[in-house]
Parts: sequence; C-alpha cells; structure tokens
Amino acid sequence: MAEWQTYLHEHKDRFINELIEFLRIPSISSLPEHTSDVQHAAEWVEARMKAAGIESVEIMPTGGHPVVYGDWLHASDKPTVMIYGHFDTQPVDPLYLWDNPPFEPIIKDGCIYARGASDDKGNMFIPIIVTEALLKTEGSLPVNVKFLFEGQEEIGSPQLPDFISANKELLSCDLILSADGGQWEENQPALILGTRGLAAIFIDVQGPDHDLHSGTYGGTIANPIHALVEILDSMHEKDGRITVDGFYDDVRQLTDEERGQIGQTPFDEAEYLGEVGALSTFGEPGFSTHERAWARPTLEVNGIYGGFQEEGLKTVLPSTAHAKISCRLVADQNPSKIADLVQAHVNKVAPPGVKVTVKKSESGAIPYLVPVSEPGMRIAGSVLREVYAKEPYQVRMGGTIPAMGIFLQYLQTYTIVFAFGLKDERQHSPNEFFRLSSYERGQKAYGMFLHRLGEQYLR
Repeated sequence: MAEWQTYLHEHKDRFINELIEFLRIPSISSLPEHTSDVQHAAEWVEARMKAAGIESVEIMPTGGHPVVYGDWLHASDKPTVMIYGHFDTQPVDPLYLWDNPPFEPIIKDGCIYARGASDDKGNMFIPIIVTEALLKTEGSLPVNVKFLFEGQEEIGSPQLPDFISANKELLSCDLILSADGGQWEENQPALILGTRGLAAIFIDVQGPDHDLHSGTYGGTIANPIHALVEILDSMHEKDGRITVDGFYDDVRQLTDEERGQIGQTPFDEAEYLGEVGALSTFGEPGFSTHERAWARPTLEVNGIYGGFQEEGLKTVLPSTAHAKISCRLVADQNPSKIADLVQAHVNKVAPPGVKVTVKKSESGAIPYLVPVSEPGMRIAGSVLREVYAKEPYQVRMGGTIPAMGIFLQYLQTYTIVFAFGLKDERQHSPNEFFRLSSYERGQKAYGMFLHRLGEQYLR
C-alpha cells in the first residue's frame, strides 16, 4: 500500500467526522434565508483547503453565491487539472418524510444520511483530503492542481458563466475533473460521456382580477386553469413527442455507433419500474428508455397550481393559474433558443379571455458531450477498471451539471465526471445518503488518477 493510502486509512475516522461537520451546514442556495449558510459553507471549505496544504485559497465573489478557489502549481512540465464541485444543497421539504433532521448527519448501515451527503459534499470533499494525504506523505503532487468549488450549482450556476469568462487565465488548465456526478452501481463503474442541458419557463395565466363564485360566473368568464391545461396539452402528442415548432431542429441525431454503445448498457424494465413505482415506461417512439433519458430532449411540467388548494371544496372560478416547465436539452440545442420557441408556442395557442405571460429563467445550461477518445477519459477508465475490477460502462446522464458546458465554452477544456455517488442515494429527496464504501473508494481512485495523469497525460 502506498504511503498516501496508508495516511488515508490512518485518518479515516477524522475524515468521516469532518464530513459530518461539513454536512451540518444548511447551505441551501435557493432559499434567501440560507444565504449566510452558503457563505458559511464557503468559509468552511476555504479553511479546510488551507489545512490540506492547498495554496492561493480564497473566497471569490460572483454577484450571487460565492466560489472558493485554490491551487498547487509546483509540478513543472506536468499537466494542470482543475477539480470542480459544489457545496450548496437542495431544499429539504417535505420535512416529515425525513427519518432524521436533514442537517443532523447520522451513520447507519455503512451510510451517512444528511442533505448534501451524496450531492455533493461527500464527493467534493474527497479530492481535498486526497490532496492532503499526498502532500503530507510525498511532499508534492504529481500534477499541477486547481480547485473550483461553487455555491450555486443547485440553482443552475447563474453567475458562473460571467465568473469563468472573467477569470479565464486563472482557471486555464489541460483537463477538468467534476466531483459532481456518480457511478453506475456500487460495484459497477461508468464513464459519463455527456449530460443534458436545461431551459426553464414559467407560465402565468390571468383571468378575472379576483376569484369568482363558480355558480354565478361559471360558463360566462374564461377559467384560467382550463386555459392553462389547454396550453399545456398542446405541447405534446399523446405518445410524448413535443409539438413546439422548431424544438427538434438542432438535435444531434444518434449515430449507429452511439446507439450500439448505449444498447450495451444493461436495462431491466421490471427493475427500472420497480425503482420508481411506475406502471410502465413512456416516451418518444423509436427510442429505447436509455436513449430517451440520455440523448433525447424533454419538455416536462414540473408544477401546476391555481385556485383552491386545501381539503374540501370551495366553488370558485380562480383568477390565476400557473405552471413551471423545464426542458432537458441534448447536444447542439441552445437553452435560450428553446425558451424562445416555447414562449412563441404559448403565445400562439393561448385561448381568448385570459392574459398569458411567459417568463424565461435567467439561467440555463448548455448540453455537454465529451469524446471517448479524450486522453483524460482513457486515464479515468483505466483507474475505474482497476479500482472496481470491472470494465466501466460508457453512459450519459439524463441530468444536468451546468458547469461542464460552461467550462467547454469559455475555457475550451473537457470535463471528466469523476465522482462516486449512486442513483439510489436519494439526491434531491428526503433521506439522502452517501455510502462510506464509496467515500473510501473515491479517495483511492483520486490518488491513483492524479498519479496516472502525471505519468501518462501528454499536453
């Protein structure tokens, strides 16, 4: 066992306790009342990076939630890798579904339970402690390393593009590793070749200027909820295909090779349905479930509300109705263009008698694909193959990591997902957890990757 691995083993309990301390910070980026907690998390990360021996550490403003930067740049003639992650978390509602308070971490059955445990505090803390282990035992790192940890990923990284654009020289590197993401299963690794982008739209429908008696006015005044349902229904065919004009125009079609690659990843429909409690799969004709989830765009209604929401009946004709929509995008689609197309569709189909307003989210995410031939991908594959003793699947993510597209756009550098969360760890849901076995395995993998990068990566 290498000295750095021995160090990690000897300090195992301390690293778990430090993660528990980190997870106690309620750094929910979407809620204004937690702004100071996000700042507190940034300060915790700053202090911990300095303690690990990382240099040039500072909290940097973005105009929103901050980022924390640091580096170690003393490996002459070696490549520079930047490691990315985020220290903000999703909200915790509904609280009653949590078995324990979400920011009071507990360890049970080899897992640590808390909001942010898997997404992304457990994963982003791994490269920090591996850096400490390498510096304490070897006195140096095998490559130059920069770190960029942000506090706004869970709200779409709205200020990150401007920050990256303004700090291109500071952040320039040969390769980026994302500590946000995961593996296929506990004992099955995966190389993630792509993530979907994101565009968000909000629809407000105004009818009368106040709620009306449904007996007196029903049938004489347009009902905003009826109008909204009509608008939403117009966006899809019954088989799931999106009807918004131009929505598919820029979609990069899957090649036969890519479809074959996706088809090699095992899929058990009964198991898949059992995991989510659904009756059947559904979606765009002509594509497999994995192809729909990874390489085809979507338009989903995330929320619809209006009128009386409490128990029982209140016979009103509501004055307003609202919907929230998100579109997951694939290679070559532009978030701003898609939002414009959806807005145009809504304006075209809006029925008479109501006023319809469409608001586009200020933040969007660019879809991302990395070539399997990218040298960093080859090294990641070799490390995962050795750590798991299995060939990694080549897959894509249906979800979104906004930073990856931003890095490619402004730094012209590919990002390799190198993280160890798993899809069953309830990210964004009550009772989120992170396996301690993954926490330890990730530490070994990061140390191996940095060493192998120094040995094999050619600029």
